[in-house]
Amino acid sequence: MPTRKAARQAQSSASIKLGGADWLHSGGVQAVFDAIGRDGHIIRAVGGAVRNALLSLPVADIDFATDATPEQTKSLAEAAGLKTIPTGIDHGTITVVVEGNSFEVTTLREDVETDGRRAIVRFGRDWTRDAQRRDFTMNALYCDASGVIFDPLGGLADTMALRVRFIGDARQRIREDYLRTLRFFRFHAQYGKGTIDRAGLLAAVREREGLRYLSPERVRVELFKLLTARGAKHALAAIFDYGMLVQILGGPPRLARFERMAKLEGALRLPPDPLRRFAALAVFAPEDVRRLTSRFRLSNGERNRIEVCAAVLLPSVNERTARRLLYELGAEAYADFTMMAHAESGTPAQSRKWAAVHGLAQRWTPPPFPLKGGDLMAIGAPKGPRIGALLHQLELQWIASDFAIGRDALLRDAKAQLRALQPANS
Repeated sequence: MPTRKAARQAQSSASIKLGGADWLHSGGVQAVFDAIGRDGHIIRAVGGAVRNALLSLPVADIDFATDATPEQTKSLAEAAGLKTIPTGIDHGTITVVVEGNSFEVTTLREDVETDGRRAIVRFGRDWTRDAQRRDFTMNALYCDASGVIFDPLGGLADTMALRVRFIGDARQRIREDYLRTLRFFRFHAQYGKGTIDRAGLLAAVREREGLRYLSPERVRVELFKLLTARGAKHALAAIFDYGMLVQILGGPPRLARFERMAKLEGALRLPPDPLRRFAALAVFAPEDVRRLTSRFRLSNGERNRIEVCAAVLLPSVNERTARRLLYELGAEAYADFTMMAHAESGTPAQSRKWAAVHGLAQRWTPPPFPLKGGDLMAIGAPKGPRIGALLHQLELQWIASDFAIGRDALLRDAKAQLRALQPANS
């Protein structure tokens, strides 16, 4: 049963319409509204799309809530000629596909039981109870097909004030899903302004032990989103101050280096790179790479990138060495290496040096190695592992010459080395 306060808030929001939301008037979105909003059913867009539209931020995913059951949602969508996928039908979610675009439509729900990682839910028809099971007030905003806002919990005021607040009892919201601790800081970094909500902060600190129950994959997704958020520096500092950052990373962080990396990306007009920022924050030495790879289930490619970042111990790199590194590492790993070294540098002179080294990738493109295995076979090299070893030796000579040795000179050297091997083969 909605409270009188909730009813007043819902009534006060009824006259507010979502402006400037192009997605709302797209054919696909309206097709979903039209299909499900039949036979007396109500359907509204909910959550991030509404929040971001109010804040004039880009909208990625558009989700819907409805009082129709999952079976009714499926039937209504298919009757309108729309494709459906039972993505999470047990939890009330049907994916509706319109012209190649996917929209998740979820039946109104309320939690029956939670264990901090997942919830058992039952379906209902009460919009306020559905809102009350969500995490933050700014995510409990709905709008209909014409853009009229439905705000049962006061989320509109919090959204416009850039205030991230848990719905109801903050500790209870966190106990329903312990990932909400990290998500709270991420949302403040991404959408918040001013000081962190005190009630939410105290709840996060008191429930921080729940983080150890979460899967590494879920923590990693939320952490990487936090690392690229606008206010990541202050959010990470708060997480560190209350002992949670060491708990999450499994080791001490480098907050100052993370801040320098974020500033460097901005100065170079590069988009925030979550893995590079993660390495700046968490990698000290090669042994950290092993721990972080296991802890966060990093792929081989991701492990290789942070290994490069762990190797920034060279006191100086001249132009010739930089060219070798760019050739051997490739453009992406070279950028990681030089930016990490830049962020690690301690003096303005070192900083200027690394900025120049980083810019090499814009000034110079590594040439391809002039020889292939077929070239060596054409001059009499025998098949087998020896040809690979000879090719590698020639490539090292070519790199050592600062890529100056030409193809003909390399072939002459190869012939000489093959002749030198002949007595051993006769």
